[in-house]
Amino acid sequence: MLNMALRDLKIALCQNTNIIIFRTPNNTKSGGTMTKITIIGAGAVGATAAQRIAEKELGDVVLTDIVEGLPQGKALDLLEAGPLFGYDSKITGTNDYKDIEGSDVVVITAGIARKPGMTREDLLKINTNIIREVSQNIAKYAPDSIIITVTNPLDLMTYVAMKTTGFEPGRVFGMSGVLDSGRFASFIAMELNCSVRDISAMVLGGHGDTMVPLPRFTTISGVPVTELMPEDTIRRLVDRTVNGGAEIVSLLKTGSAFYAPSAAVTNMVETVVKDTKRILPVCAYLNGEYGKKDIYLGVPVKLGRCGVEEIIELKLTAEEKKALDSSAEAVMAGIASVNALR
Repeated sequence: MLNMALRDLKIALCQNTNIIIFRTPNNTKSGGTMTKITIIGAGAVGATAAQRIAEKELGDVVLTDIVEGLPQGKALDLLEAGPLFGYDSKITGTNDYKDIEGSDVVVITAGIARKPGMTREDLLKINTNIIREVSQNIAKYAPDSIIITVTNPLDLMTYVAMKTTGFEPGRVFGMSGVLDSGRFASFIAMELNCSVRDISAMVLGGHGDTMVPLPRFTTISGVPVTELMPEDTIRRLVDRTVNGGAEIVSLLKTGSAFYAPSAAVTNMVETVVKDTKRILPVCAYLNGEYGKKDIYLGVPVKLGRCGVEEIIELKLTAEEKKALDSSAEAVMAGIASVNALR
């Protein structure tokens, strides 16, 4: 019986930390407490991510926001759905950063969207200040956590979060490629009238206009998509992927995407909590990989309980490398702007 119990335990020992966390299959720690997952920002993306995480019972959820009553109301609503959907996750809403203490994973969705008349520089300044404040509180109350950023401009805000917390770079990463690859896969499935379950898509680079979808590394049941559709069709789907977020904004008129982003967040949280070692495209810190240093950029990584455990370097063609270089240059220009705001 003891041996069976031991086999059910998973030990996650992260380098450069002093924590050993024992987890059972239902995502409880050895002391019987659930994994603690904090979401900072109770807007559409944050609240929907909280819902998905609770429904999958990945852990207890703390929903945090500066707006009084907002996280409390949404948390209570989600808690009351538990008996109807059959989940036992505890969900707490709060305006106090002290309540995130001891979090295993922290998801940052706090920030504002760009509004009419607002310049990119205006947005960058406001969200940089928000992420710095959020990151200072994470470092204070959840110093051993893994951070997943969602706030835009994503590559830059992930960089700000890492620099502000002082965390090891592998413990701070952004959503980007998981969402963009999901969009690419959706468009391919629509075009070929096939199941999205058979599609594995790959998107590198910055999360925005300079992203680099890679058809050569995108497969359907192992078959490269380049073998299944003509080049002009692929190009059309690539362009739609690059403009995927903007397309939704133009349709909604008064909002932006949140179902797919929250699904991407949930996939990443699940990969970390369950330590599944999945290979996913995320916004990760590069220190020489792909010829880039001190930059966050979308690349495939091995993701697990310790965060980014390995950067996967793909052999790119000259054209693909040129596109990735252009994307990196845009991110580096943004980092220079962020540093100038100090």
